[in-house]
Amino acid sequence: MDNVKMKMFCLSLLFMVLLFCDTDAAEVKQGMSLSSQKFEIQKHLNRLNKPAVKSIKSPDGDTIDCVHISHQPAFDHPLLKNHTVQMMPNYHPEGLFRDGKMSTAAKNKNDGSKSINQLWHLNGKCPEGTIPIRRTKKDDILRASNMRSYGKKTNFSTIPKPESGRPGGVGNQNGHQHAIAYVEGDKYYGAKATINVWEPKIQQPNEFSLSQIWLLAGSFDSDLNSIEAGWQVSPDLYGDNNARLFTYWTSDAYQATGCYNLLCSGFIQINNEIAMGATISPLSSYHGSQYDISILVWKDPKEGNWWMQFGNDYVLGYWPGFLFSYLTDSASMIEWGGEVVNSESDGLHTTTQMGSGHFPDEGFGKSSYFRNIQVVDESNNLRAPQDLGTYTEDNNCYDVQLGKNNDWGNYFYYGGPGRNANCP
Repeated sequence: MDNVKMKMFCLSLLFMVLLFCDTDAAEVKQGMSLSSQKFEIQKHLNRLNKPAVKSIKSPDGDTIDCVHISHQPAFDHPLLKNHTVQMMPNYHPEGLFRDGKMSTAAKNKNDGSKSINQLWHLNGKCPEGTIPIRRTKKDDILRASNMRSYGKKTNFSTIPKPESGRPGGVGNQNGHQHAIAYVEGDKYYGAKATINVWEPKIQQPNEFSLSQIWLLAGSFDSDLNSIEAGWQVSPDLYGDNNARLFTYWTSDAYQATGCYNLLCSGFIQINNEIAMGATISPLSSYHGSQYDISILVWKDPKEGNWWMQFGNDYVLGYWPGFLFSYLTDSASMIEWGGEVVNSESDGLHTTTQMGSGHFPDEGFGKSSYFRNIQVVDESNNLRAPQDLGTYTEDNNCYDVQLGKNNDWGNYFYYGGPGRNANCP
């Protein structure tokens, strides 16, 4: 009997030792996995956050790093290792840039709208020879579905396709909805618009609302080239609900190339005053003051690079022409307007707002607008678009209405509340 008890005791002891070893091995493995993840995240942060000459704490919690112009993320691209930065475009729409023929709007506006700035300007500015870059934080990366997808569009079908159906009742395009004006069928060498800025409400963190210009070439399925610029509210990307200036580019329909702002190599910034991804302030309010931003994107016919200008005074930088295939020549479609993600998380249409969250028929001070819509033609001149069309998947959710007058040129009101009695 004692022998039996002794054997039972030994077996129990052995079982406990094996259990302890297995548990310990699992914990060690998990610890190694966490350690490896932390290492990879830190390595990614080091790639994105370049050494700063100066750092500025923004009132919204952002840190803006002033990075030497030659150390910016663009130069991580293998084809840009020995690139000489072009500090000024050779040509600007309306003439030679060095002749000072800048595209300007009336300095004393009488249309009720006002110019705006970025929030971080309240606490400082970046010195000459540097560019401002919004610092990426660990939490930013952790919000992404995976580390490599941070700063990229993970849902490829985000471009509105006007030819695929008529406005109204044609449903979502892979969870995305739009209200746009567009032109197609010609060769376009740039586009411009003045865009009303709001802070639309977002229902789910994985949804966004934006207002932008698209310059497009190629097929929508696999080799689409796109340059995009405007403002957006994107909790997933930025961790808050602030309206922010943004850019995006892709040369393969969002599959592998391109990113938002400066979160990958590509866009070369030359300006030390405007930060991509930084909060815009102040904002428009319902029945209150209206604020807007002006964006111009155009192709320098000499170097073949695509330049971006913010407002009347800030030439921000350029996308090198070699990044693209079709856009090395020209754009074949220009789009202006709004886009939201409709995740239908509760089985109903999202309540994420587009623009001001109000329909176009409410007009100025209530609905959001694009005004002074123009394209750049092959002579490098800004002109009014011909045969401007409109498109929306469901005008009961978000709509668009064109207009034209002497003060605003070609314009449109757009947007809506999303879910409502007619958009369940």
